[in-house]
Amino acid sequence: MRELLAFLFAAALLSSPLRAKPPAGFPAAARGLILDAAVNGVAIVAVGERGAIIRSADSGDSWETLTSPTHADLTALVFATPSHGWAVGHGGIILHTLDGGETWTEQFQTENRDTVFLDVAAIDQQRAIAVGAFGACWITLDGGRNWQPQKLPVEDNHLNRVTLNTDGDFYIAGERGTLLQITSLKRNAALLHLPSPSSYYGILPLSKTTLLAHGLGGRIYRSEDAGASWKNISSPLSALFATSIRLKSGTIILAGQARAFVISLDEGRTFQVWNPPHTTAIAELIEAPNGKLLAFGEGGVARLNPPPAPENPPVVDKVAPPATYLPPLPRPL
Repeated sequence: MRELLAFLFAAALLSSPLRAKPPAGFPAAARGLILDAAVNGVAIVAVGERGAIIRSADSGDSWETLTSPTHADLTALVFATPSHGWAVGHGGIILHTLDGGETWTEQFQTENRDTVFLDVAAIDQQRAIAVGAFGACWITLDGGRNWQPQKLPVEDNHLNRVTLNTDGDFYIAGERGTLLQITSLKRNAALLHLPSPSSYYGILPLSKTTLLAHGLGGRIYRSEDAGASWKNISSPLSALFATSIRLKSGTIILAGQARAFVISLDEGRTFQVWNPPHTTAIAELIEAPNGKLLAFGEGGVARLNPPPAPENPPVVDKVAPPATYLPPLPRPL
């Protein structure tokens, strides 16, 4: 059955029988399976299994459970502005918020209830894209009043993650070596070719031209020409890296399978093992508004002590996108 989705984080990541002890006072939803989180400027909102939506206004010290309009598993969310955001999940469902994630309504659902969205990204409060299982790709150009399917050159490959740089370029990572670049939601996607046909779970833009791709088997590739060519980066672990983040300190973290953390102190040119005391699989990492590092995944929400920082922090390219909040872009489609 397609609903089983072995490629989904909930299945691909859950390799450890151990569960982290939840922090005292966290609601049940913050201790279950959480698949994504995002910052709306001041607060953090996270989503997960059975329609769970949780929110923290104090950088993850405490959480409240929000009313959800669905019982479907929610796999991803994004804020296009501090108030406007979308969440997506199983059953082809798309939720919308106009108040920073405090309340959510069902905005759209595909006729085919087998559709599973795995990620969502937005340029502004009008333009967004949702991708998922078996090549599913839907876009809106009018704030979600209309969602339209898009045909991509990927056959039925699962599309695991979509990220955006501040030029308005989308990068989609998926299975069997799928890597796509979309320079406009009104233009056709371009296939970028990676040296390995493995499955990829994310693209981390570091600048207009520098990208990191990561996925199964500890594979890491780095491009300095916007994906035209790639260099294989040696990984100290052969694990699934499902998520990536560059901290304000300049440290890059890749994480995924239980106990699988690697960090880079030189903009992704080399990686080393990092061993935080965390025993469960990770679906997302967030740097909270107060600078705290939070992990979301199999064990719910967990606080992590920060990893080492570069002795000489690299100059972060100002065009690289923040991990969670993308302001509206003036460039028209």
